[in-house]
Amino acid sequence: MATYERKSPNVLLHSLCCRILQKSEAEVFPQFQYAIRVVGSNFAPTVERDEFLVAEKIKKELVRQERERDAALFAELHRKLQSQGILHQRWAILYLLLGLAENPRRPTDKGFSSSTLFTQALAALPHSTPLEPTSTATSTSRPSSLPLAPPSNLPHSGSSCGRSGFHSITPQPSQGPTPTPESIYPGQIHPTPTDASHGLPRYGSLWSQGLIKTTSSTSCSHRQNSNQNVVHPDGITGDGEVSEFALVRDLIFVFQGIDGRCVHLDSAGKTYCVNSKTIVPSPLRGAVARLSELGWLHNRLRKFTEHRRLDSSTGLMCQSFCVALHQELKEYYRLLSVLRSQLQVEEDQGITVGHEEQLSMRRLLVWTYEPRLRLKTLAALVDHCQGCKGGALATAIHAYTLTGDPLMKRLSCRILSHVASPLHALLVHWITEGELDDPCQEFFVAANPAVRPERLWHDKYSLRKPMIPSFISTEQARQVLSIGKSINFLHHVCGDRTLETKSKNMLEEVGISSSNDGDWLLSAERVRSTYECTAKHLLHILSSRYQILEHLGALRRYLLLGQGDFIRHLMDLLKPELLRPATSLYQHDLTGILETAVRATNAQFDSTDILRRVDVRLFEVSEGDTGWDVFSLEYHVNGPIATVFTEESMKLYRRAFHFLWHAKRTEHALTDIWTNQMCNGRLLHSLPELFGVLHQCNILAAEMIHFVHQMQYYITFEVLECSWASLLHAVHQAGDLDHILAAHHDFLDAVISRCLLEKESWAMLTQLRTIFDQIVAFQGTQKALHQTALSELHRRLEYHRLVELRPEQVRDRRPVQLLRCAANPKP
Repeated sequence: MATYERKSPNVLLHSLCCRILQKSEAEVFPQFQYAIRVVGSNFAPTVERDEFLVAEKIKKELVRQERERDAALFAELHRKLQSQGILHQRWAILYLLLGLAENPRRPTDKGFSSSTLFTQALAALPHSTPLEPTSTATSTSRPSSLPLAPPSNLPHSGSSCGRSGFHSITPQPSQGPTPTPESIYPGQIHPTPTDASHGLPRYGSLWSQGLIKTTSSTSCSHRQNSNQNVVHPDGITGDGEVSEFALVRDLIFVFQGIDGRCVHLDSAGKTYCVNSKTIVPSPLRGAVARLSELGWLHNRLRKFTEHRRLDSSTGLMCQSFCVALHQELKEYYRLLSVLRSQLQVEEDQGITVGHEEQLSMRRLLVWTYEPRLRLKTLAALVDHCQGCKGGALATAIHAYTLTGDPLMKRLSCRILSHVASPLHALLVHWITEGELDDPCQEFFVAANPAVRPERLWHDKYSLRKPMIPSFISTEQARQVLSIGKSINFLHHVCGDRTLETKSKNMLEEVGISSSNDGDWLLSAERVRSTYECTAKHLLHILSSRYQILEHLGALRRYLLLGQGDFIRHLMDLLKPELLRPATSLYQHDLTGILETAVRATNAQFDSTDILRRVDVRLFEVSEGDTGWDVFSLEYHVNGPIATVFTEESMKLYRRAFHFLWHAKRTEHALTDIWTNQMCNGRLLHSLPELFGVLHQCNILAAEMIHFVHQMQYYITFEVLECSWASLLHAVHQAGDLDHILAAHHDFLDAVISRCLLEKESWAMLTQLRTIFDQIVAFQGTQKALHQTALSELHRRLEYHRLVELRPEQVRDRRPVQLLRCAANPKP
């Protein structure tokens, strides 16, 4: 390629002539001179600068010269040239070939003509599509590669002629894969053998119905006579039948949804048919039925587009679908314009029936073959997309891009590109601004404007799963949701807009694109990088500006009793207050005690923001409750951290605190029991009648202490510490805020379930609380026992003192009276 770029245009043109003719440079000199004259001419082009019109004129010229095989080969090569997209000036190349073909047909010095050059140029180009329908190879060629005339080596199934002189040829059986189901559209009243890859009529079926003229020398004399009939203005031939010219003229109107003189729409509006009073040959009647299907398909698409365009509630994506259908119909109208122009030329020139330049039914079938396939595909799309909108509409259309038919695949991709354009706009606006402008609910992200700011992350935005297109995975949709939600959270909750400019520069390339094989994909790599950048920035703001990790630690220390010295000192200070009835407690008194406990322990070294959030909370008072039953610590949260510590999670923290507080109170009570036993054991040693009772109290207290210590070990290490380590690991590995929320939720679930606070463990929790109550009751019973024993010991000691002081009185008085005097001595 680099070598060609350094050569002059004349050298390249000379090389092109040598390549086409496969001759030496000296032998192609006359052709090279002619090519120089064509390329260097200053005459204006004879046709409009339209590639489609030039290609149609070339095919028409080949058909006029009875070179239908060359026309089919040209159509196939032109299609391949369009699909490759290598050349950008295809119109100029086609016009050059057209100019070579239209050169005055006189031989040059060496018997060369421009038509010969054009023929050899077509033959020299490689092609892979078989042109013989009777080939033993499996035919998977494109519909546009159909030959316009049957090859001469096809076997005839019979020699009898029909009314119009057509003869039948037996179609060859399909050897390809299983054919697709036959068409569901009306107007196709004669079932025909289908092509293996497209479900389309095979070449032999056209000839078997008498729709394509053969070049066999065994044509009937009736056809030769009919070729001499002149078309009258009313379209009636000499024998009273409607001429083929009149039917073609009616079909041109039918193609546009307009009734003709002989062909009209039936009363049910389902198909076009020929007037029953009109005499039409049977083969032509079948051809009219097949061709009139274009009119029904056209009406189907027009009705859909006109109805949906007037309905604004269908959304932008449905409107784009209608625009795409209208553009496809515009291409169809261009073909109708060419056909109408050809028909007008025939009317002006008075071309006779059977003339080689007549726009016959056979040519009309060939020219409308590929447009009919396109309209069938569009009509199938319309039926498949009924009632769909938004992402569901894109999913329905994307299903048609997964076919193996290249024509249907390209057509579906064009439609999908239009439909996905509003989706692309919504997507870019969402991931750059964090805002939704979706009045028709087409986007796969839904918004609830009634949600409060503190619930923005949890409840305001969600995925609308039916609207997720099939070419966007669920993980990509979740990442898209997280990107926009993070930006919106930063703007409205955190008041941070530092990411706005960066996101616009980074996200400008994010969108929907099509790969080389036609698979529609979201730019997964770009979305993933954007998601990671946005999530990382949000986590940085929460950790640096709002100290999310410090607040997690504060909840662990205060509400989950992780700050041991503070909890112990607070319980000692609160014990006199909490033993009182709950109705006699005042929150301001308890708050003062809380501040005293903070100043006296290591809690004083926490930040001011954390300490001012720790407060006292009193539950609702019931009859008979003491301060122990209603007391609780509270941790106030607001702003962005309220997104992590929601009201539901704070309720779980309060439940856990209430359980842990009672467990800690039980441990504190057992400590008092042991202390009393150790202090009063020696004093009560002089009361031998209490030895058995005190021994049982000691054994029972030891069992209680063992049980409570084992339970405290389980709660502290097996539950709280292990769950807290898992939480810290998950927080440090989190990729976005959702991961932190999930880790925090798992942490609370583990604490609640392992502390027997969930509903399934209420029976065991009830037994555990009963044990706690019995331990507290045992503390009171032992305290009363010790007080009574100490009082008895005091009386006995007083009695012995009195005996020593007044022995004569002891002889006269009873011991009971002495003890009463010792208990109540007179001054």
